[in-house]
Amino acid sequence: MPRTARTTAAKTTKPAGRSRRQEKAEQVRLALFDAAARIVGKHGYAGASVARITALAGVAQGTFYNYFASRQDLLDQLLPAMGEEMLAHIAGTVRGERDEVAREERRFRAFFAFLQKRPAFLRILNEAEVYAPKGFRAHLANIAADYRRALEAARGRGALPGFAEDEIEPLVFLLMAARSYTSVRYAEGPGGKVKAPPESLIRAYVKLMRHGIASGAAEE
Repeated sequence: MPRTARTTAAKTTKPAGRSRRQEKAEQVRLALFDAAARIVGKHGYAGASVARITALAGVAQGTFYNYFASRQDLLDQLLPAMGEEMLAHIAGTVRGERDEVAREERRFRAFFAFLQKRPAFLRILNEAEVYAPKGFRAHLANIAADYRRALEAARGRGALPGFAEDEIEPLVFLLMAARSYTSVRYAEGPGGKVKAPPESLIRAYVKLMRHGIASGAAEE
């Protein structure tokens, strides 16, 4: 093979080799995240040892430290990562809906649907404030920022009549609180399973939104 051809071949194969390594590394990282989620969902943060996580992920314990500085580092990243997954799930559900009450109903249903898809999320969220406070704070900030952008856009379209600009952030946390407590009451089932929300809960939530959010102008 001429020198120039060998050089060209080397240049084209090296990036592909790096890409394969990067892809494999990402697969291992995702496997560790998934294993950690399942372990915390079953045993709690206190029972989420590196040994249990790596055994479930199918990697050596030493490999763990190529991706995370410590066990706590992984636990602090776990909830924010799952929160991003939840936000993507909800965004796909509400896309295209212009009516704000209907959008909020879709968000609410999508939140419970995500819990059914990822039942470990409830325990990961509920224990995080104690066992992974850094991750808990990051998760709250991410969720609040995403919700605020959505509601500010809705207000810009005139969909939140009567709500002042400085009322948007309090509204965000009121709606987040509704999800937190209704999930404890209606989603948690036996054996760590997640139940579908009753339609009575959905109806009550929609009525609250329709006569609260959509009729906010009545207070002025």
